[in-house]
Parts: sequence; structure tokens; C-alpha cells
Amino acid sequence: MKHQTHAQRIIQLAHQKGVIRTCDAQYAGVPNGVLTRMTEQGQLEKIMRGLYRLPTTAISEHESLMTVAAKVPQANFCLLTALQFHELTTQLPSQVWIAMPRGSHIPKFDYPPLKMIQCSEDSYSEGVEIFEYEHVKLKIYNIAKTIADCFKHRNKIGIETALEALKQARAQKRVTADELWHFAKICRVTNIMLPYLEVIG
Repeated sequence: MKHQTHAQRIIQLAHQKGVIRTCDAQYAGVPNGVLTRMTEQGQLEKIMRGLYRLPTTAISEHESLMTVAAKVPQANFCLLTALQFHELTTQLPSQVWIAMPRGSHIPKFDYPPLKMIQCSEDSYSEGVEIFEYEHVKLKIYNIAKTIADCFKHRNKIGIETALEALKQARAQKRVTADELWHFAKICRVTNIMLPYLEVIG
């Protein structure tokens, strides 16, 4: 009967959160062995080490981001991953790009593969938008911040990628020059972005 109570609690948590972590079960007073038993019995599906969901949960196109967000809540999605989310690149990144506060260690992941950049406090915290999928919150930089980041990290992703995103965002009227200038100052790339902003308008 006690195991049934634990199982019900886990199922309720999974409905609430979409993806549950081992620590979520611990906070709820459920022993780790219950998660293992429920997985073996087909009541839960193990996504990766320490992450579970109900087997009936539909697979989202943002599943890899949801996996990272559930495991590393402080991660902000950036650069190529944010461009892909905002549909501002033709590239399909093979890694998930995340931004973390300066001094952070890259999280250990079996899947998906991660690329991390470290940011100063204002650069890390400014321009974050929150999107929720199946009760999992994804923290993704807005378009203007993402473009400024792309210019800042052009040596990592290529200046062509930054220019493509800038042209598309302006052509689609999804970002203003003032917004771009604001984040160019935060990312300290005003001198680099100014010539392109003058040409594109």
C-alpha cells in the first residue's frame, strides 16, 4: 500500500512537471527505488540518468531543450540554439548552446551534447524570455540579445551566421534598431555591430 502511495505521488508530479528529476522525488519523500521499479513496470520512462516522464507524454520538437532545462534550470539557451528556436537560421546545430554565469562548470550530460558560454551577470540575466512546454520552462534569449551574442561570439559560430540572423530579423520586422543597440552595449559589441546596423537599417 505504501508503494502505491509513492507511485501515485510520482505520477501526480509527472503530470504537474512533465519531466521529473530524482531530486523532485526526494523532495516529495519518495525513495529512489520507487522510480526504478516504476520504470521497470512501464509506469515511467527514463529519458536519461536522473530524468523521467510518463510514457504517454508526447515527444516535443523541443525535447532536447526540455531535457537540459529540467536538469540545469539556470541554463539560458543562446546562440545557434536560440536562433533555431526563433527560426532565424538555416543551420541545424548538433549541440545545444547554453549560457551560464561566469565561473560555472559545463554540466555533465550523456545526451544531448552541450556547448557552453560564460557570461557576466548583466549579459547572463538580460533579455531572457521564458517559454513553457509540458510544464517545463525554457529560458531563451530574445532575438535582439541572441543577435548581439552572435556578433560577440562570431569566432565560435561565424560572422555569416550573425549577419544572416540580423538581416532576417530586420526584414521580418521582429526586432528594432533600438533593441539591437541596447543589447550591443550590454554585450560590448557596439563597434562591431554599428557598420552592419547602418547598412541594414
